[in-house]
Amino acid sequence: MERLLNIHIEKLPEGVYLATSDDLQGLVAQGRTVSETLEIARDVARKLLKAQSRI
Repeated sequence: MERLLNIHIEKLPEGVYLATSDDLQGLVAQGRTVSETLEIARDVARKLLKAQSRI
């Protein structure tokens, strides 16, 4: 099953990127590039959704 989430990415002063989502509480990911940050955010989202389905 696929789910679409809005993900907000911002560049921090330290030069890294931070991803968060208002659609999925607890989603926070950080990476060195936008691409890496999105990849990490997808993985975090999968884990969060899997954990929620067990509740």
